[in-house]
Amino acid sequence: MTAVHAVLPAGIDDPAEPSGGNRYDRRICDGLAALGWTVREHQLPGDWPQPDRAARARLAGVLAGLADGTVVLLDGLIASAVPDVLLPEAVRLRLVVLMHMPVEDLRERAVVLAAAAVITTSDWTRRRLLERYRLDPAAVHVAEPGVSAAAPALGTAAGSELLCVGAVTPVKGHDVLLGALAAVADLPVRCLCVGSLTREPGYVRELRRRIALSGLDNRMCLVGPRTGTDLHAAYAGADALVLASRAESYGMVVTEALARGLPVIAPDLGGVPEALGFGADGNRPGLLVAPGDVPALANALRSWLGDGGLRAGLRRAAGERRAGLPSWSATVARVARVLATVAP
Repeated sequence: MTAVHAVLPAGIDDPAEPSGGNRYDRRICDGLAALGWTVREHQLPGDWPQPDRAARARLAGVLAGLADGTVVLLDGLIASAVPDVLLPEAVRLRLVVLMHMPVEDLRERAVVLAAAAVITTSDWTRRRLLERYRLDPAAVHVAEPGVSAAAPALGTAAGSELLCVGAVTPVKGHDVLLGALAAVADLPVRCLCVGSLTREPGYVRELRRRIALSGLDNRMCLVGPRTGTDLHAAYAGADALVLASRAESYGMVVTEALARGLPVIAPDLGGVPEALGFGADGNRPGLLVAPGDVPALANALRSWLGDGGLRAGLRRAAGERRAGLPSWSATVARVARVLATVAP
């Protein structure tokens, strides 16, 4: 039987702090176990990727207790932060870095160069690492996130129900989304914003103040995190997913929306175009706009809301893309193959 030790940030199962990275890690660990792997999880408390001395010591203690040749799957939030802990252990352990979003600094470079393999969640991230760090291409692999089957969302005739899924932080660009919604306030539209409100409390307070000043309290609704049936219900009640992120290595919410046949309006950056993909006829199942550009996002929203033919075409492409999305079993199988190749 093959064994792997997974080193993860604490709280990946916390329903109050859902994230794409957390969901990916959980799917991989559970999926490997289902394939017959022995999976030992080590969830480490700490402010990753800015750990204090105690967090570093916990990680060092975990690794010191592992036998030579052990395969260790490290979440990139942890791996990128502590080369001083990991590099000495890379000589005797088989370290595999699971890179969700590269931070692109010298600490990260040292770790990925010493790792036995790197797994990325998108082709974009793989290309970025190869360009940035001159890694051996044979050691960097892609295991794009899978999706779970879901019933198609019915949508409304007007297309006025928008959904944004992501923690309310500057990186996710809710301030850009607010500016775009204010610019189309003459049209009937509402955006339900699902995601953690506790990661950047100062940003959330300022955003709420700006929402109130714009008179959009009933148009841009910050409802906090939702999981399980509540999250499914949010997708089911939407006409389209809208994102305004300033950075995305892939964008799991994009494929989760497409799994329900929902078109996507999102920034043209990182791995988003890769996640969005194309319908069977070669058309995008959504609209890509310049990142951080309020007028561009507002124009896309106005086009979506004002053109029934456009909405129909995007919904058709989303339905076609839905049929070709990857499964989680395929994702787990890719990770398992990488781990098997580095095992002694």
